[in-house]
Amino acid sequence: MTQTTRTVGDEPMVRTYEYDDERVVVADLPTVETDPSVDVVDGTAIVVTGDRQFEIELPDGASDAHTFIKNDVLSIEVEDTR
Repeated sequence: MTQTTRTVGDEPMVRTYEYDDERVVVADLPTVETDPSVDVVDGTAIVVTGDRQFEIELPDGASDAHTFIKNDVLSIEVEDTR
């Protein structure tokens, strides 16, 4: 398993975990009153929470993405086609 962490300004901290057949991208979202929504478009996860929007680049080679949000933590599982 390989782990990568990145942050930019006031964006959420994003960690990527690489496994043999998949990668998991995890982002700590700010706590808000409303439930966040997530759309994946062309290798980018677009997260809208309250009046803020974040874009999270998914790893290269991601063929399919599944998103989950629990306790203000966004998890994106992507199949690896490398």
